Amino acid sequence: MLDLPFANVVLSAAAFIVALGVLVAFHEFGHFWVARRLGVKVLRYSIGFGRPIWTRVSPRSGVEYAISSIPLGGYVKMLDEREGAVAESERAMAFNVQPVWKRICIVAAGPGANFLLAIAAYWLVFIVGSAALRPELGPVPDGTLASQAGLEQGMIVTRLDGHRIQSWDELRPRLIEAALSGDTVPLDVRAADGTTQTHVLDLTGATADPQRLFERLGMTTPSFDVEPVLGSVVADQPAARAGLQGGDRVVSIDGQRFDTWTQMRDWVRDHPGAAVEVVVDRDGESISRVVRLERQDDDSGAYGYLGAGPLIPEGFYAERRVQVRYGPLAAVSEAMSQTWRMSWLTLRMIGRMITGDVSVKNVSGPLHIAEYAGYSAQAGIVTFLSFMAIVSVSLGVLNLLPVPVLDGGHLLYYLIELVKGSPISESVQAAGQQIGLLLLFMLMSLAFYNDISRLIG
Repeated sequence: MLDLPFANVVLSAAAFIVALGVLVAFHEFGHFWVARRLGVKVLRYSIGFGRPIWTRVSPRSGVEYAISSIPLGGYVKMLDEREGAVAESERAMAFNVQPVWKRICIVAAGPGANFLLAIAAYWLVFIVGSAALRPELGPVPDGTLASQAGLEQGMIVTRLDGHRIQSWDELRPRLIEAALSGDTVPLDVRAADGTTQTHVLDLTGATADPQRLFERLGMTTPSFDVEPVLGSVVADQPAARAGLQGGDRVVSIDGQRFDTWTQMRDWVRDHPGAAVEVVVDRDGESISRVVRLERQDDDSGAYGYLGAGPLIPEGFYAERRVQVRYGPLAAVSEAMSQTWRMSWLTLRMIGRMITGDVSVKNVSGPLHIAEYAGYSAQAGIVTFLSFMAIVSVSLGVLNLLPVPVLDGGHLLYYLIELVKGSPISESVQAAGQQIGLLLLFMLMSLAFYNDISRLIG
């Protein structure tokens, strides 16, 4: 039987390959489909770069379909005089001789296909429905923005700035959007006594960085605490290495007793790297083990890590969750709206990273994305579809950035051509390509650095 870490790695890799393959296939199909509809000859449609490991030539169209060895993208190769000799009889089908509006449509079709895929994925999510945590507030610390607005633990958010809120999944991105704008927004809540109240949340000057925003806001989910009983025990982590097992009830750690899991977790976090005596009750037998807590780091500093999760009683979250579902027609407009909101939010976050208002630690590379792909695949088809939609939106937005070598860079060239009446010189385009490649290399280096930092942190 596969051990848990290896199984997780395999699942993450498989989910990442499936997700990336679908996203790339749709993106390139956008270019492919529009090019053929506008009379441009397509020579090859490839998923991946480098040496092809599988090819098939269509006897009807002559298009070569390929899967290539480097699975980090894809391309559509079109007939083009800049890349080789073109027979006079086929010159009218070459990409480079097409009117600029046709070239714009072909290039824009790739990101457009990603947005359409995101809409389709969100539509499926909304009609299938998903269980989400109801937007109930947990403890509200003094001095936070939520406290200043008069919000209290137990209140349930019903509207934010006029938008209906059904779950924390809907509330979080709305709060980030409001923080990005620095708005003062009305927040409707249902209090514990059932009355509806409106509070004003002042987000002017609030950080838009998701890693720090909610700490500053003081708006968190309730703890919904359980007893200090081990549920999942992560293989090759402190608890597992010491021989602790799922079902063990923690009696004490270094003599300290705990009534709830949260109390125990907070104590563990306060003792990074410490060797502690853990006493557990296992089927009525008292067992003592020495556990060296792992030291991990985040933006708030070092913290201790046990490598185990709590045992959640069956039905524990049933009363705390809501089912979010729409009819087929309502789901269409909701999916389009969600895709637009996520696209705009992604673009604004990129802008804030450039200005330094949002940490570049939010940039994720393929390792982190693969990890999330594995988590979402384990959580079920709805979660995986949501993950696909978010990544598809990100891919569409990133490709529209005016960076040479990306679709957005080509679109910028074509828009300049429309204004000046002639194409940009090849020397300028070549210089732009080099700048674009450098920028992409820097971005990928940052993404890999963040991934590695998370792994070794």
